[in-house]
Amino acid sequence: MSQENKLIRNGTVVSNKADKTVVVKVERKFQHPLYSRTVKSSKKYMAHDENNACQVGDVVKIMESRPLSKRKRWVVVDVVQKSGE
Repeated sequence: MSQENKLIRNGTVVSNKADKTVVVKVERKFQHPLYSRTVKSSKKYMAHDENNACQVGDVVKIMESRPLSKRKRWVVVDVVQKSGE
């Protein structure tokens, strides 16, 4: 699978307790089909962080990859914004 066909998501790191793994919360907004109200939903993804560079609160860009473990199918591509900034 080539690079341009893979999904890319932006999210916030909520946990970095595991070695080389971060949990990223991705939020999305959409309009409810019946009530026409804006609804916010979120989902958590486990992502591979090779250098343990991410901290809790960082905004990161993750990309889908091959299965790395039982629940890890994403890789951290870039740290968009550090938590202290």
